[in-house]
Amino acid sequence: MKKRIAFVAAMMLPLSAWAASVADTHTDMAGCEACHQDGAPSSDMAYENQTCIDCHGGLADLTQIHVDHDGMLECTDCHITHDADDDASSTCADCH
Repeated sequence: MKKRIAFVAAMMLPLSAWAASVADTHTDMAGCEACHQDGAPSSDMAYENQTCIDCHGGLADLTQIHVDHDGMLECTDCHITHDADDDASSTCADCH
C-alpha cells in the first residue's frame, strides 16, 4: 500500500521534477549513502542494485516490463542513475 501511495504522490509532482537525474533525487533524500555503501560506488554494483530492491522491491514486484526481465537484468542495467537523460528504454535496443 505504501508503494502505491508513493507512486500516486510521485505522479502528482510537476514534470520539471523529473528532469533531475535519479541520483540527484536520491541524493537529496539521504546523500550518496542513499545508494552507495560509504558513499562510493562498488566495483560490481551489487550493493547499489540491492539498495534499489530494498527500497523499490524486486523486478517481480514492479510493473510488467520489470517482471518480464526478472532474473535477467539488474536495476542498473537499464537505469543509468547519474545521467539526467536516463531513458531506460534506450537500453532495450542492446538486446531487442
